[in-house]
This record gives sequence, structure tokens and C-alpha cells, in this order.
Amino acid sequence: MDLSTHNMTNLFNQLGLPSDETSIQQFIRDNAPIPADQPIYEASCFTDVQAAFLAQGLDEDSDWSEVIDTLHSALSEPAK
Repeated sequence: MDLSTHNMTNLFNQLGLPSDETSIQQFIRDNAPIPADQPIYEASCFTDVQAAFLAQGLDEDSDWSEVIDTLHSALSEPAK
């Protein structure tokens, strides 16, 4: 059983994206906003492989789903 806690850094690592705090915030700034009613995995900023991971995480209500929802919320806010 995987008891690790998934956070934004771990999610970005899993997606193959730079995962330091500055890079995460830059990614959000560069790609926000996406419509709140648009599934995160349909956002154009993700590759097909990344989108499939996000969709599967949400579809299976995996232990990634909470942090995926957090990223979706961040991307759904207007860019600052």
C-alpha cells in the first residue's frame, strides 16, 4: 500500500514537468485561466500522456485526485 502523500511537487514530477515552487507558479500563471467547467485533462497545456494520467486519476478517484483538483482550481482562477 502506498502511504505517501501526494502534493503539487509530486504531481508535477509525475507529469514530467519542472516541480520547484517557482516553476509550478509559472506554469499556473502561463496556463490560467481555463474554464472551471472544463475537465483539467482537456486543457491544451497538457500532452496526451499527461492528460491520460490526469483523467485516470480522477476517473478512478485515486490518491492523486485531491491534488489534481487543487491544480484544476489554481488553473481555473484568472491569471494574476
